[in-house]
Amino acid sequence: MPIRPVAALLAFALTSFGPLPAAKLTIARLQYDGGGDWYANPSSLPNLLKAINERTSLRVEPTEARISLKDDRLWDHPFLHVTGHGEMKLTDLEVTRLREYLNRGGFLHVDDNYGLNESFRREIAKVFPDRPLVDVPLTHPIYHIVYDFPAGLPKVHEHDGKPARGFGIFIGNRLAVFYSFESDLGNGWEDPGTYNDPPALHESALRMGVNLFVYAVTSRPEK
Repeated sequence: MPIRPVAALLAFALTSFGPLPAAKLTIARLQYDGGGDWYANPSSLPNLLKAINERTSLRVEPTEARISLKDDRLWDHPFLHVTGHGEMKLTDLEVTRLREYLNRGGFLHVDDNYGLNESFRREIAKVFPDRPLVDVPLTHPIYHIVYDFPAGLPKVHEHDGKPARGFGIFIGNRLAVFYSFESDLGNGWEDPGTYNDPPALHESALRMGVNLFVYAVTSRPEK
């Protein structure tokens, strides 16, 4: 699976969120209400951030941010990550804030950690009632921007034995929401040995995560 040079991809605009020092660039984990374990897979994001630092010319913080949709730090982070096994519930204010975040150029990655599917689909339909989740075409840059995934998402864990699928919501031509379903990327990013997955599967999950982050920070609209 070839790796693509990313130096030419990194002229991304931070105007939508305000200027941000490169050292503060990181992944923000969303804290949400409803009872779901938003904090699941504790080693996943540190491992992904380490891979981004080592494999691209992006300089990111080694630790994740943890924020809610009501937090004004939301606007500082171009990449918002959601995971968990249970219920996710957004207030009317949070629905409005998430819609604004995405319309301003933010990127939301939701990883179904087996159990989040029903409530996430319900809540995201409140955010964009006129924009349904659709299959992201295998030709989309998110599958090719750094590493090539011609068959789409890697299948990390079995769940219900269905194929891994990448769903998305587009705002214009920009993919603003990416939903990894029946894949469990976050488990694949965890420390080796956590689930006794083969090293190749851990590597494949990290590579897809690098693609997600690089796409998120290089696709934001200029203003």
